[in-house]
Amino acid sequence: MDVLHHFDKITSIALVTTAALLCGLGMMRLRQPAIVGYIFAGVVLGPTGLEVISNTATVQTLANLGVIMLLFLIGMEISLRGFRKVYKTALAATALQIALSVGFAWLAGLLLHWPPSRVMVLGFAIALSSTAVAIKMLEETNDLKTPVGRITVSILIAQDLAVIPILLAVGALGSGALPVAAVGAKMILAAGFLGLLVWFLSQREKLTLPFTDWITQRPEVMPLAALAFCLTCAAFAGVLGLSTAYGAFAAGLIIGNSNVRAALHTAAVPIQSILLMVFFLSIGLLIDVPFILQHWKSVAVVLAIVTVLKTAVNVMILHLFLDNPWDRSFHSGVVMAQVGEFSFIIVAAGLAAHAITDDAYRLMIAVIALSLVISPMWLGIARKMHDMALGKSRK
Repeated sequence: MDVLHHFDKITSIALVTTAALLCGLGMMRLRQPAIVGYIFAGVVLGPTGLEVISNTATVQTLANLGVIMLLFLIGMEISLRGFRKVYKTALAATALQIALSVGFAWLAGLLLHWPPSRVMVLGFAIALSSTAVAIKMLEETNDLKTPVGRITVSILIAQDLAVIPILLAVGALGSGALPVAAVGAKMILAAGFLGLLVWFLSQREKLTLPFTDWITQRPEVMPLAALAFCLTCAAFAGVLGLSTAYGAFAAGLIIGNSNVRAALHTAAVPIQSILLMVFFLSIGLLIDVPFILQHWKSVAVVLAIVTVLKTAVNVMILHLFLDNPWDRSFHSGVVMAQVGEFSFIIVAAGLAAHAITDDAYRLMIAVIALSLVISPMWLGIARKMHDMALGKSRK
């Protein structure tokens, strides 16, 4: 991490963490998710801002750990027995979201003469919604425990499950990719193991893990135990040629359905909170402000199309295809209208595979970040429009 020459390392770390804290608290004061503040802090401190952080390599390493911990925590929080009750609806909705998103991206690609690889990356990226932002909005509107909240959360869980095969598919795009047969075999292996793991864990009340009695009696080692288990599983998945995120998610599923879930979840949350802050801070560092100002019309048009299109697709899937009531479908569809945090990872994987160009990458990063920022505002606007339409129809 390079900083202004008159700052030492401790001072720079203090500056970065304080800026992230103040921006996060400021956004929360405005009833926005704290992650929006972290992104804003990254923009301010990054190469296109005050240049307090000019070398992002160290931050990016920590951000990758943040992604691993996020998937680990998501795996821990999934109730497999509860998910089994709604998994058909959730998986069907997610499959339709991905298929329609790729379909619309393909139509755009025909008009703009995009290569198939760029179409796939864009379609996958816009299909996913932000679990963190959507749950925050449901909490703000007191809908998390309602039928709207339950169906929204179940779809978000299914999208999180879909991240793993999507990352494998995106990694195979572009030059130097693995043969189709090898990619297919890897995806089948990953999906098969995850399916067996879910089935195994859902057949029993709690899985008893070794050494858990010894660990839970020593609170000082529980955070380290959680982190070590997560990183070990992530590293093992990487050695097998799978995504490290896949291994972290599987580790979370195991812990989440074991006899030490509550203890290790409590211990891991502070670590995840810090690393997640670094992840969203790193997203702010990636946002190219001069590029946005130079291409603001393109960014605004793509952002508007993606937001409105995602809302319409979500509502249509929930209401027409899955036969949910109109009001629930509308609320859930608007809550999931933003592009998700994992979309950053998908776009980065597409760039690494040379499936998209640098300009396409910068455009997608800008659209995803701004989508997260405007999401709460879009919810308010859409609900007012919905209420006005209902009022007119009643008259």
